[in-house]
Amino acid sequence: MTATNRELDLGCGRNKHRGSIGVDRIPNPGVNLVADLDHFPYPLAANSFDRIYLTHVVEHLRSIPRLMEEVHRISRDGAEVVIVTPHYTDASSWQDPTHLWHLNSRSFDVFQEGADFDYYSTARFKVQQVEVKLLKLYRVLGLEFLLNLPNRYPIFRGLRRFWEQYLCFLIRAKYLVFHLQTLKGKTESR
Repeated sequence: MTATNRELDLGCGRNKHRGSIGVDRIPNPGVNLVADLDHFPYPLAANSFDRIYLTHVVEHLRSIPRLMEEVHRISRDGAEVVIVTPHYTDASSWQDPTHLWHLNSRSFDVFQEGADFDYYSTARFKVQQVEVKLLKLYRVLGLEFLLNLPNRYPIFRGLRRFWEQYLCFLIRAKYLVFHLQTLKGKTESR
């Protein structure tokens, strides 16, 4: 990371990523900018950030497509976007009454060029990796390793889809970590 790289932590709460600019609607210690993430545009300049973190925040916001359009606007071309959210099979996804969305490993595929339903938004991202984090018992048994094989070997994508379609309520996940890359250029001219 060079001195010119800028990092942003949207919805940082009390746990802001070190070295980042923290944005939250509650003025906790470490919050640099108080802003409601459901109100657009954010008071941040376009093309400003090389890395944006959204840790346990997307499930609270009214419109994920609108959020991603704003993330696209404020990030630079090629920026890394890291999103952490509960998997829809985890109790935390459902027990928090402020959660509006319950997501799975393919929830951000709609932002890829040519993906099904890519008309929901003009913002484009490349899904570089999706990490599935399981309950400790399943991690110890090696199931987390198996479900994350598609990150190294795309041929195993069907394994994760099979788990999520048929087995995920038996072998529950805790949360997901999405690693996206902002794609600009031709998509902005749409």
